[in-house]
Amino acid sequence: MTVKWNGVFPAVTTKFTDDDKLDIPAFLKNIDAQLAADVNGIILGGTLGEASTLTDEERVTLVQETVAYVGNKVPVILNIAEQSTAKAIEVAKTAEKEGVSGLMLLPPMRYKADDSETVAYFKAIAQATDLPIMIYNNPIDYRIMVTLDMFEELAKLPNIQAIKESTREVSNITKFKNRFGNRFKVLTGVDTLALESLVLGADGWVAGLVCAFPAETVAIYKLVKAGRYKEAVQINRWFFPLLELDVHSKLVQNIKLAEVYTGLGTENVRLPRMPLQGEEREQVIAIIEGALANRPVLPEFELASQLSA
Repeated sequence: MTVKWNGVFPAVTTKFTDDDKLDIPAFLKNIDAQLAADVNGIILGGTLGEASTLTDEERVTLVQETVAYVGNKVPVILNIAEQSTAKAIEVAKTAEKEGVSGLMLLPPMRYKADDSETVAYFKAIAQATDLPIMIYNNPIDYRIMVTLDMFEELAKLPNIQAIKESTREVSNITKFKNRFGNRFKVLTGVDTLALESLVLGADGWVAGLVCAFPAETVAIYKLVKAGRYKEAVQINRWFFPLLELDVHSKLVQNIKLAEVYTGLGTENVRLPRMPLQGEEREQVIAIIEGALANRPVLPEFELASQLSA
């Protein structure tokens, strides 16, 4: 399936049973809610997906189950976060064989590669697969900045097509558009800056709180792209305390707790993560319950075909 890199791409959580196995029924229930909200793709194995705790076999199972369930409705994207180039290539080839539509690539894990090493890493993976690729640029959490000059080199590979922009600098949207035009699609990766990024021309949103609130996330995207900014701002103001749960070291626990309250998931996380406890838990519950008590009525949309044109 072709990846257009436009719209809302949920970075979905991985669901676990009480005995720490993959909970496929709970996982697919959430995928179904994402599709019902008219998202544009599904991203597996990101930070929210607790990728670092998954075995290779579990990752393949998630890919297989998602690809089979989603069919041709939207593309399925797998995140790759590996320590070695060889392992990243292996994961990419397996993902392609299992039917994913594209890849999201983080720089090498653990080792802080310099610019030339990072570019070589991305190029090696891109040359080993025909899948379209989105580079995940998140220097705050992963220590490596993928600069505009580095993207000049990456632009030589046609299947490197997009960037997940998570530097927290919304001006990077304009810098990318000024320097590269339409060569790369730019997707915002920070929930609290999504509205501003979309207004500045971001093509899409790799979202986190969408896992618990898919309809509201899609509504903001569609309203902005339709030029209905006042309505988008109103929903964003309601949403913002929830969106702040995404820019937190315990974003996985926060969002999984929100999924429980909206009936779209379980609270089970995989060690070393543990469910929220005590005052921290109560504070997050207060935010979630406050939002649910004032959940907005969303406007009607008649622009799905318009946005895909």
